[in-house]
Amino acid sequence: MSGRKNQLEANKLQKRLRRNVGKAVADYAMIEDGDRIMVCLSGGKDSYAMLDILMNLQKNAPVDFELIAVNLDQKQPGFPEQVLPTYLDGLGIEYHILEKDTYSIVTSKIPEGKTYCSLCSRLRRGTLYGFAEQIGATKVALGHHRDDIVETLFLNMFYQGKLKAMPPKLLSDDKKNILIRPLAYCRESDLIELAELKQFPIIPCNLCGSQAGLQRNAVKDMLKQWERQFPGRIDAIFGAIKNVAPSQLADTELFDFTGLTRGVLDIDPSGHVEIEQLIQAINV
Repeated sequence: MSGRKNQLEANKLQKRLRRNVGKAVADYAMIEDGDRIMVCLSGGKDSYAMLDILMNLQKNAPVDFELIAVNLDQKQPGFPEQVLPTYLDGLGIEYHILEKDTYSIVTSKIPEGKTYCSLCSRLRRGTLYGFAEQIGATKVALGHHRDDIVETLFLNMFYQGKLKAMPPKLLSDDKKNILIRPLAYCRESDLIELAELKQFPIIPCNLCGSQAGLQRNAVKDMLKQWERQFPGRIDAIFGAIKNVAPSQLADTELFDFTGLTRGVLDIDPSGHVEIEQLIQAINV
């Protein structure tokens, strides 16, 4: 009975993740007919899950699209080079392993004790985006999930003084690549569970994963504490990211505060306010 129950739970998990990915893809028009999607595969649980779910979606989607898995071997000491090729050969998917020694660049430029993530990410993005052009990819899929997006919101608020997160779909700064995040609606806890279920061959990041006191870890711990104390809080925060009211913030670039004027409602002789005017007044 226990085995059957576990199988039912596993089925529910996979259906939930497929549903969340399908909804995100539909809400943001992430995938279109004829797309050639470069799936960035790091060797972590999130990118494995993204590839797995997209391959499943590919079989049942109403549009045709290609998937190309791409990994960047950054030449970190001890990196198990054969893990990803062996896994991808088993899937029978087109893939490419790029080799670029960004490890040496990062460790030589960043002082000891400082976090590597920012420079490492920039170097990685530059290489991957350039390769996407080479292979004619129309979209670049990244494995960021709902929790990553919420964490980034607070990181930008606390350390950059900016109210921004990670959008589910984005045009890169060089305007040459459209980035999509199919896992935008997926909880990290579900992805952890899927990784255990599927036994993904996880490759830990030895470059930054071992650094103590990372800002993202501090924010992650804060959110976990909130979630324990107030279940559903992360869902509520993510919901707020999707439901922004510019007139209730303070950015003069997003809302014309200087142009605000008082309005007068016209009332007919019977004393009734016109419905359209009332609605407009409420929405101001």
